[in-house]
Amino acid sequence: MKKNRIFNTITLLSASVIVFIVLAALLFTGIIDEYNGQLLTLAGIYIIVSLSLNLITGFTGQLSLGQAGFMSIGAYSSAIAMMNFHLPLVVSIIIGGLVTAVFGLLIGFPTLRLRGDYLAITTLGFGEIIRVIMVNLETYTGGAAGLKGIPSFSDTGDFLKDSIIKFSWVYVFVIITIVIVNNLINSSPGRAIVSIREDEIAANSMGINVSYYKIFSFTMSAFLAGIGGALYAVYFGYLNPVMFWFLTSVNFVVIVVLGGMGSITGTILAGVGFTYIQEWLRFFKDFRLVIFGLALIIVMLFWPRGLMGTNEFSIVKFVRKYIRKEHEGGSSKPSKIKGVK
Repeated sequence: MKKNRIFNTITLLSASVIVFIVLAALLFTGIIDEYNGQLLTLAGIYIIVSLSLNLITGFTGQLSLGQAGFMSIGAYSSAIAMMNFHLPLVVSIIIGGLVTAVFGLLIGFPTLRLRGDYLAITTLGFGEIIRVIMVNLETYTGGAAGLKGIPSFSDTGDFLKDSIIKFSWVYVFVIITIVIVNNLINSSPGRAIVSIREDEIAANSMGINVSYYKIFSFTMSAFLAGIGGALYAVYFGYLNPVMFWFLTSVNFVVIVVLGGMGSITGTILAGVGFTYIQEWLRFFKDFRLVIFGLALIIVMLFWPRGLMGTNEFSIVKFVRKYIRKEHEGGSSKPSKIKGVK
């Protein structure tokens, strides 16, 4: 079992590195221009936060509408760590995730006793409370005017080079997030988490500590959302509480639902698609919300489980099948036994 997990992780990492090299080469040669490079970088941040939401909503089955609140905690925590304490970028991003995880633990402990709509309303209220707090903590957050001058990933003056560096930073964290979520879901705790989604009462009767796994999933989800928020802060170099209002959380719910609740592959595809559609519809301003709503209705009518449902495109299974085919092909050759014609 341990060997299989190591093989899966190595295969997933290898495939991710190959994709990264290809995309970086396309950016460097100009086949993918700086504009699309920026969109791909933003899509990577959306993927991280959406995967964090999918962990608690898609895999655990607990509807949360407060992901923008967790994202804002990670964003402001990392920005303050860099600007006030002059900590390195990596350390600041991790601090943003850890601080958010602490808030996730404190909030998840009392709220996860609730279910369904009650939990959704509670997490929605939490997100709005965090936004109001950020507005009033002017000393640290800049208040309604926002927090300016956040250090960037790179500031070489070369726009193309800076775009590639930004993309590289975000892509590394996307890979780490995918590996974490994939390994978690395919582990024993992951199977316990999924069992809660399928039937909470049955899982409890089978001896699974439902409360513990709910809080664990919620805390891990908050940590990943905080990482996404930290990257978001560095990417824009500016933070404003309006960036984390209610509709921001709704956007991540839309990505998870469109991709498929419980599908990592679906979340990745929907995250990229949502980023580009959002940019293409910018001309329509507030009417794009109507278009998103119509698109969601159409998907729910024809694909109620989302584009991928709970299915995954597994590069690991493809590699295993290829290795097995090569092995069987080699072993099927007739062996030459001495004395036999």
